[in-house]
Amino acid sequence: MGKLKITLKKSLIGRPAQQRRTAEALGLRKIGQQVIQPDNPATWGQIEKLSHLVEVEEISED
Repeated sequence: MGKLKITLKKSLIGRPAQQRRTAEALGLRKIGQQVIQPDNPATWGQIEKLSHLVEVEEISED
């Protein structure tokens, strides 16, 4: 399992509370902010909820 770099691309203003809480759980607060999360099914579930707001890159573990 690798890691994922998740970048918030769009604002959370006006989004449903569930989406805002999911972004907060991932560690995303501001547009352009990037976080590194483990590549696992739980993280992918959160990404699916925010797919229209985030960009995801896979990072290999070297």
